Amino acid sequence: MSRIGKKPIPLPTGVDVKVAGSVVSVKGPLGKLDWTLKPGIGVTVDKGQVVVTRSSDERKVRAMHGLVRAELNNMVEGVTKGYERNMEITGVGYKAAIQGRTMSFNVGYINPVLYPVPTGIDVKVDKQTLINIKGSDKRLVGQVAANLRAIKPPDVYKQKGVRYVGEVLRKKEGKTGK
Repeated sequence: MSRIGKKPIPLPTGVDVKVAGSVVSVKGPLGKLDWTLKPGIGVTVDKGQVVVTRSSDERKVRAMHGLVRAELNNMVEGVTKGYERNMEITGVGYKAAIQGRTMSFNVGYINPVLYPVPTGIDVKVDKQTLINIKGSDKRLVGQVAANLRAIKPPDVYKQKGVRYVGEVLRKKEGKTGK
């Protein structure tokens, strides 16, 4: 049996989990998240805990057992504490700004790059070079951060671009003259 899948998920106060058919809904102080279950996976809520079970030992069902438990745990943590990702922009003249639900990046291209912020995500820009991404859905926060990094990935020679705070880059040596 899956070591992760068989661990029960404790529910903190203020979090409500409902199972309706194959849809699990987690509601808390920071919002509401839904997850659709695959066939062969069952979820029960009792005594302040969520237990994930599986119906058979088929390979696909076993693979989904731990995944569903981890996703439900992330959802419970997301609606109570939330998730946060910090990014920084490095480079002369590189900056970001936010206008409404659209981010604008000036990162060395001719025109500014516009990025629409999805619903459920809060983005703050400090000092034009620090970006803070917050939300209750761990997948969505990570995907938005990856999309912002893809606008101008950090250069291995000059270390310029959009990167995660604390990301360690190995700097390559450029060409050397005679």
